[in-house]
Amino acid sequence: MMRHPERWLVKDWKLKLVSLVLALGLWLILVPAEKMYSEKSLTIPLETRNIPAELEIVEKLTATIDVTLRAPNRLLREIGPSGLVARIDLDRATVLQQEYPLNNSMIAVPLGAEVVKITPNKVTIKLERTAEATLDLHPTVRGKAAPGFRIARTEIEPSRVRVRGAESRVRGKEAATTAPVDVSGLAESTVFEADIILPRPELRLVSPQTSARVTVHVEQDKDAAKASPAKKK
Repeated sequence: MMRHPERWLVKDWKLKLVSLVLALGLWLILVPAEKMYSEKSLTIPLETRNIPAELEIVEKLTATIDVTLRAPNRLLREIGPSGLVARIDLDRATVLQQEYPLNNSMIAVPLGAEVVKITPNKVTIKLERTAEATLDLHPTVRGKAAPGFRIARTEIEPSRVRVRGAESRVRGKEAATTAPVDVSGLAESTVFEADIILPRPELRLVSPQTSARVTVHVEQDKDAAKASPAKKK
């Protein structure tokens, strides 16, 4: 039985230290990097897919999630947030469900890596049924005609547009407008092509047509012509 173990530890301590360093170095050389694992935490985007055609997303509180990966050191150094994304499949979603659990199968990671933690473990996504409505379309005109002329009237084609969106966002009493049409200095009738501007960003046009034809009718200003001789007197 060893009565004084501390003496054994300090005896030839330099030789023991060298042996320990050599053993550690030999272990690092013989054990391949593929056998040495570490963990890394990343923030990655959260996407949705397979949204039912009759439903709309009206609220999604979480745009990114935090994940912890475990992989061999050599592989882990090559994994970054730009190459990862979490995808929630909403194929079976309903308007009644608002909480969706997150799991490892939603994240595609390189072979040899695994997801060991996801934060948060669920997200809130609110869905509504899709609705449609027909909105009046009004032209937006800016500026004044050339001196001696006036804008007699404007015409727009189409005069109404069909829009689609979540039922709480679609309101038939609202109106769509066009991008501003500049009539400054006009002395003759002119036709403009103007983008259609919807009243809400959540709405979209049912038709692929995204612009309207605005016809600005210009005529001589008779009142201005009558006033001109009076001014000369």
